[in-house]
Amino acid sequence: MSTEATGRRPRGRPGGSVGADLLAIARDVFLTQGYPGATMDQVAARARISKHTLYREYPSKERLYAAVVRDWVDRGYDAMRPHTQALAESTDIHAGLLRLAHVLHAGVLSEPVLRMRSLVATESTRFPDVAADYVQRSWTRNTHLLADALTTLTTRSLIKAGDALVAAQQFTWLVLGDPLNRLTLAARSAPADAGELAQLREEAVTTFLSRYGLPASH
Repeated sequence: MSTEATGRRPRGRPGGSVGADLLAIARDVFLTQGYPGATMDQVAARARISKHTLYREYPSKERLYAAVVRDWVDRGYDAMRPHTQALAESTDIHAGLLRLAHVLHAGVLSEPVLRMRSLVATESTRFPDVAADYVQRSWTRNTHLLADALTTLTTRSLIKAGDALVAAQQFTWLVLGDPLNRLTLAARSAPADAGELAQLREEAVTTFLSRYGLPASH
């Protein structure tokens, strides 16, 4: 009888982490120890699997690191899609943009995202392809996702974005530029104040709509 039929684990270390759980553990090791200090032994021990099992899945630390980064950005992309879709379906454009701006602040300015961005930036010289893939699969894909939503809103005659990609880039930077730079580059910067972020979102949406909005969207 197969293990699938019995529901039993195959013989070996019980309860070991595999798949997405293994990558989450490896991510925590990289973030905590830094790439140079992280070891495959640490990951295997934390995951409660043998080194042989880990190396069979990821033949090197470099391959594991690349897999961790790609898994992280793909999860972020999947998380953003419902929110950009909701914007595309909005009838109150001001409210829809405010909701998306709040999602961007909650996601991109969160500690886990900032730590991962810092790790990728720190290791960008050692792994330029991983860093380039990070930018492409996170920032660039999400900007295009937003551009698609803005194109839909333009087609619905709710905004006037002749170049939706430029509009998406501008909205993203209006919302994120200042706090992201401060939190990324100023090592001792305090977490973003909720009141300041709320005001920034309102100002960003107002500025964006002054350029791309129609009278009916206010």
